[in-house]
Amino acid sequence: MKTDIHPTYKPVIFNDLSSGEKVLTRSTATSEKTMEWEDGNTYPVIDVEISAASHPFYTGKQRIMDSAGRVDKFNKRFAGFGGKK
Repeated sequence: MKTDIHPTYKPVIFNDLSSGEKVLTRSTATSEKTMEWEDGNTYPVIDVEISAASHPFYTGKQRIMDSAGRVDKFNKRFAGFGGKK
């Protein structure tokens, strides 16, 4: 096997922006943002939009999405692309 081709696997904090819950786990993901954990050590923080703590499937709560805004954003972005002939 080749040496030094795999990313480092180290502790990181995943921060759910929707619920505010934080989970300390191990990952190859990295971040410049850091946070001090309950054990007094500082770890990189990865912000996520949704996790098991806020996902409707796991919580049983429906979350309102701004789908109309997304459609308008898509239409503005691709206006004139592939125009009719």
